[in-house]
Amino acid sequence: MYRRLKSALFRLDAEDAHHLTLAALGAASRVPGWPGLLRRVTAPTDPRLTQTLWGRPFASPVGLAAGLDKNAQAVPAWGALGFGFVEVGTVTPLAQPGNARPRLFRLPEDEALINRMGFNNAGAQALHGRLAAGSARPVPVWVNVGKNKATPNEEATADYLRCVSALQDVADAFVVNVSSPNTPGLRALQAAGDLAALLRAVLDEVERGRVRRARRAPPVLVKLAPDLHPADFEASVAAVLASGADGLIVSNTTLSREGLTHLNRAEAGGLSGRPLTARSRALVRDAYRQTRGRVPVVGVGGLFTPGDVYASLRAGAALTEVYTGLIYEGPGLPARLNRELARLLERDGFANVAEAVGVDA
Repeated sequence: MYRRLKSALFRLDAEDAHHLTLAALGAASRVPGWPGLLRRVTAPTDPRLTQTLWGRPFASPVGLAAGLDKNAQAVPAWGALGFGFVEVGTVTPLAQPGNARPRLFRLPEDEALINRMGFNNAGAQALHGRLAAGSARPVPVWVNVGKNKATPNEEATADYLRCVSALQDVADAFVVNVSSPNTPGLRALQAAGDLAALLRAVLDEVERGRVRRARRAPPVLVKLAPDLHPADFEASVAAVLASGADGLIVSNTTLSREGLTHLNRAEAGGLSGRPLTARSRALVRDAYRQTRGRVPVVGVGGLFTPGDVYASLRAGAALTEVYTGLIYEGPGLPARLNRELARLLERDGFANVAEAVGVDA
């Protein structure tokens, strides 16, 4: 069924198709009872997939990556499809339109996307309103935060703190995005010294919010780029550990165009999808080795099949996220990944997904 629908969607401009699909999922999310009914069918039920991280239960290690639902329009629908958690955003303090269109491009022969969206979103207050108004969540909702394009880097910390302060009562975790290639200068914040200072400020704000609201503090993770020099990547990971942050997401989109065949390879922006599979897995393994499993690593980039997800887990990812794979494989992907991943764990004698994490690292 999705193959037929995909053929029609792929005739549309990529961003038009994205908005059409998101609007449909948002409408479905508002149908009384529908998300809960569907999740009874799609929800991961195999106990091998369950684990507890940061004191929170995860029914599946497969989540939705940031960027697909920037404004949390369809959280119930994502839960209904079988995801174990959902990351929304990137959100900035103030609403902004992002870069000029066209800014999203398919590369079907390469099973990839290129985007230069530029943090287009409705702003932190709008996101808060949508998440606060939602019904009981079937899965944890993480919030990916960034700075506004007009904010200079020397004032970037204030933007991150504004997002955290505005959203702490509705976020199950925060992801500090310093690695998008589509906001000028943003990746410079990955430098170890700047990153450590930013994270300490974010963690202090989270702690203030915990005391003020008398609720558990959401964990803080950091999303890194795949294009860092190995020494810089190692320094950034060390800065994350030294700051006391709670985890890493590896990795964001890449500026590399190696091995691409589609004409859209010449478009500017970040590349996601199948070309990132091997690179993401290698970086997950590097991060796991360096951290020695002290903080969870989330693997994202080029995950299309149960084998891709399983390999990322074995490389050191405690959780994984998909985005481009969902575009190419369709809405049945998370349930299929859960089902087949459980079989792979059983085949190899793992009683729980946590036992498989890092065994190949």
